[in-house]
Amino acid sequence: MPKLRHLALHTANPEAAADFYKRVFDMIEVGRTNSPFAEGIYLSDGTLNVAILRYKTPELAERYGGSSALGVSHFGFWAEDIEETRRRLRQAGAEYVERRDHVTTPTGFFEEKWKGPDGTLFDITDKGWAGALPPGAD
Repeated sequence: MPKLRHLALHTANPEAAADFYKRVFDMIEVGRTNSPFAEGIYLSDGTLNVAILRYKTPELAERYGGSSALGVSHFGFWAEDIEETRRRLRQAGAEYVERRDHVTTPTGFFEEKWKGPDGTLFDITDKGWAGALPPGAD
């Protein structure tokens, strides 16, 4: 069963936002990114990976987060059986957006991006995210 293991926030100041979540909720930093799309800091509470991102342009925020607005950007599911998850998504009418392979680090990829019936973008992967608990491990 796929598990929610990733949440991405779009912020104007990743350093300040990450510092806030580390101080208040004892989250730990598990990585950083400076990709062609966004710069950011990855945090974890031991179960969930939280990406604190600043997209490099409003167009990139729209493409990879679904909106250029600051706030919640997108979320991701770690699927043990990626083929079954794809089948179920197609059957439910989800829209495939794109695939981007692992870039250079465990924090620098998403397996596939899909769009739900309400237009919300989300990721699916069978590789996981840094600091996230694998499905079945909880």
